[in-house]
Amino acid sequence: MICNMCPRRCGAVRQKGVPGGMCNSPSDMLITRAELHFWEEPAISGPQGSGTVFFSGCSLGCRFCQNVEISRGMRGQSVTPDELTDIMRALEDKGAHNINFVTPSHYAHGIIKALNKYKPSVPVVYNCGGYESISVIKALDGLVDVFLPDFKYSDNKLASALSGAYDYFEKAAAAISQMYLQTGKAVFDDNGLILKGTVVRHLVLPGHVMNTFGVLRWLKNNLPDVTVSVMSQYFPAVSIPDMPEMNRPITEHELDRVMKFMEKHGMENGWLQDRESADKKYV
Repeated sequence: MICNMCPRRCGAVRQKGVPGGMCNSPSDMLITRAELHFWEEPAISGPQGSGTVFFSGCSLGCRFCQNVEISRGMRGQSVTPDELTDIMRALEDKGAHNINFVTPSHYAHGIIKALNKYKPSVPVVYNCGGYESISVIKALDGLVDVFLPDFKYSDNKLASALSGAYDYFEKAAAAISQMYLQTGKAVFDDNGLILKGTVVRHLVLPGHVMNTFGVLRWLKNNLPDVTVSVMSQYFPAVSIPDMPEMNRPITEHELDRVMKFMEKHGMENGWLQDRESADKKYV
């Protein structure tokens, strides 16, 4: 297959069992883990866990990736769309509150086939990096109940330096707007578990609080009802010698500045992580 599924549009010829493209992935889906997961937002994990399917590879390739063992390699088990439906059923049988596809975008072709064959009885969560193709998001309309995108950067210079994505802000803003258009604001059941909607995640990066302010300001001005999850779990999983500020967790002062910004702009719809989450055990 010739792949142009993400905004990079690298036109890679992806083949079964052969890595290709910016995502370093074959055409067949590679899954590294499929199990109940308890470290998502409370509305997603709940008491019984999120039925999480972790895909190998990534089209964004952030230099600070905290899941680098999964995102950079050809790890995992190859599965067909039919086998993915079996995995979804198995997770439902274990009591999963939802089916949560993590880093799925470079396998969207297989996921769409699977969801057209079998739509789970629990919500389907699309847990992605935010740097998404509008055409792919539109193809997921009616198949995905909850979009859980990252919104990493408002600063394209930072996006270029850390993810090689000079147009990240424009592409992510357009994709997240489309997600929200398809799902609307988040809807929760009586137990606080999410049923439908878009929840936007943002990871605060050390030394780059102004980047966070830009993301939050855009969300407040353009999607004021969207649920936001601001994460402080950054830790230096790999060394970035040319950007020394990235080789430490965020400080208490940085997190305090983010909290005060959110309070000032009335952003109370969502979650804000404690700094104690900046530990590898949470990944």
